[in-house]
Formats: sequence, C-alpha cells, structure tokens
Amino acid sequence: MTKPDIYLLGRAEAEVDRLKRQILNLAPDSRAQLDRIGIKRGEHVVDLGCGPGGVLHLLAEHVGPTGSVLGIDRGSHFVELARHFIADRGLPQVELREGDAYETGLPRASFDGAHMRLLLVNVPEPERIVRELVSLVRPGGWVANFEADYLPHCLDPPLPAWSRLIEAYAAYARAQGIDLSVGRKIHRLFRDAGVIDIEVDAILHVFPAGHERRWFPRGLIDNIRDKLVDGGFIARADLDKEMAALESHLSDPAVQVTSNLFFRLTGRVPE
Repeated sequence: MTKPDIYLLGRAEAEVDRLKRQILNLAPDSRAQLDRIGIKRGEHVVDLGCGPGGVLHLLAEHVGPTGSVLGIDRGSHFVELARHFIADRGLPQVELREGDAYETGLPRASFDGAHMRLLLVNVPEPERIVRELVSLVRPGGWVANFEADYLPHCLDPPLPAWSRLIEAYAAYARAQGIDLSVGRKIHRLFRDAGVIDIEVDAILHVFPAGHERRWFPRGLIDNIRDKLVDGGFIARADLDKEMAALESHLSDPAVQVTSNLFFRLTGRVPE
C-alpha cells in the first residue's frame, strides 16, 4: 500500500531554497562517492528522492550522453523544479518522474545502479525504501546511499537553547516515526536487503565564519516551526526566545559549528 507523503522538512519554498543550496554545498562529497563506484559510460541508473535537483547532474556526468538517469520524487513541485534544473544544464539523458520511493512501480532488476541521498532521515520505514531501491538493480549492479545522522550536530561553546530546540525537533521526528540516527544504521539496512561488498565511510565538516552552512541549525527549525508549536513540542514564546539565542550564537565567529555526520555507503547486488 502506498505510504502517505510524510517528508519531515515539508515542501514549502523555504525547503526548496534549502535543497537548492544543498545541491552546491554537498556536490564535492557526493562526487567523491560516485567517483569511487566506478560507474561506466552508458549505464542506466535511478535516483530515488531526487528533490529539485540533488545529484542528477553528477550522475549524468558519470553515465555520459549514452547512459540514462531516472530521477524519482514524490513531490510534483520538486519534479518540475528538477526538470528545469536538468534543462538548464542541457542533460537530455536525465528523465524525471513523480513516484513513490516505497513502491516505484518500476521493473525489477532493470538498472545498472541506484542512488539516494538524504531521503531516509526524512521519512518513516526506511527499510522499505532500501528494499525497493535494491530490487531495482540488476544482479552485479551497484547501490549507493548518502545519509545523515543529525544527532552529532554540535556548537562550541555549547548553547542550551540549541539543545532544547534539537530535542523538540527530535521529538517531532519520533512522532512521525522518523529516525534521526538512521545514518549510522544504513549498513545494516542494506545488508538485510541482500547487498554485499558494502563499504561505508563517514564525514563531517566544521564551518568557518561566513560559511552559509553555519546557518543549517536555524533553517532546520525554521522549516517546521509551526508544526513544532502546533504539535505541542515547544511553546511559541519559548521557540522565539530559543531561536533568537541561536541566531546570536551562530553570528559569533568565535563559535565553532560542526555539521552532523554524513554516512556514505556503496555496495553491490549479488550475481
């Protein structure tokens, strides 16, 4: 049965803007992962939860003009934005479709490889999506996942206001059945889905003064602030007070802002 569209950060314009910036910010880390896979020219690959662009351009570079990339996203607005994204870059080998990552309806074992980035940390029942992704890949083909684990995200000096905000955010996520620590578990999810030759590495970043990713904690909360209040996870007055404190803290160049962990997994479907 098709799942309702539960995407933790929503699909409003603020999330669209965040995802567009993320395309540029995470491109080096994603490119390094894709380079290690050994993707061949002419391969046919699928990207689940592609958002308004994601890594479609990077996958297109790797498969070349004789290959193909199919991007799937649940949000019709995201799909339309992704079409503009690939049209602006002149990538005719990329196709976009609106679809459900839990049940794509695509032929089994029909792709040389399959990829997803930062999808599992935003939706419930990640194991179902992993099984669906693996099922789309032919025997001997590759899978790749780039996933977040939000809980290590930290500021130094620490800020009690940020601790309270991330606790409210985590409680909201749990209420939706979403695991903010899924990144550290993807090796197990893919192994349980039958993937072999699994390799995982983890990366994190420290953002200097002036780097836009320093403001990620603010954007994380901003995107769902009404849902946090309406759901009773934090009072409006407390939210406004904590966000003001966070804004001031992030503005201080002496504060060290460390990203969450990102786990990058690659593996192979057995012959």
